[in-house]
Amino acid sequence: MKKIFLYILMGSLCFSACKKDDDVATYVEPEDIAVQNTYDDQSIDKFLDANYLDTQGNIKAFSATDTADDHQTKLSALVPAPVKLPSGVVYITRTGAQPNPGTTIGSSDILRVMMRARTYLAANTDGNVAFIGASDFINTIDGGGSPITDPMYFYYVTNTVLNKATTDAAKQRNYYEIEGFKEGLQKFKAFDIPNGSPYNLQGVIIVPSRAAYARDANYYSTGFRNRTFVFNFQVYGTKARPADQD
Repeated sequence: MKKIFLYILMGSLCFSACKKDDDVATYVEPEDIAVQNTYDDQSIDKFLDANYLDTQGNIKAFSATDTADDHQTKLSALVPAPVKLPSGVVYITRTGAQPNPGTTIGSSDILRVMMRARTYLAANTDGNVAFIGASDFINTIDGGGSPITDPMYFYYVTNTVLNKATTDAAKQRNYYEIEGFKEGLQKFKAFDIPNGSPYNLQGVIIVPSRAAYARDANYYSTGFRNRTFVFNFQVYGTKARPADQD
């Protein structure tokens, strides 16, 4: 019960942190979800051109007025290049920031992850398709400085708890989990470092809305409808989940 309460509290905090910029008011949901998917893909491409990674792997936007970042390499031009999966998920493996040999991440593992994650709406504003309405999802880097443990948007508690849900939607893992994040994170390996260690972010995962919650009912109500998620992270550790928690 204690763990369930912590999950609920974490979810509430994430949702309350999801404060949108004023320009979200310009968003009009396309009637055809295929159009939204196209907007997502176009906006992701623009995002990859408009941002770079700093010396600790943080995503930074190029300045339009300051030339100090002109020497930086845009995300789209990094080596190795960003990889786009059939689901639409894009992941970037940061050179020199990977564990060696590292630990394979299982689909139901208990993780410790340092991350900054934001969400965006991809919209067509007067003919210009781009992300608007940026909002925070979770931020352990600028917050407490400790990795989050066992995030439910990677793997949600146990089958026993799911079966006790009161609605059909809440009995499905994708009501809680972000499928594209799970898919993308398993392309990386985990470190084995203690909490409190300085971070050196190992990559980026961009999850278009169709690989996140799309327009489906989800744990966060309507807060993440049509939203693309951008995860900037380092996996501090991973371990197999005990059988009694599966």
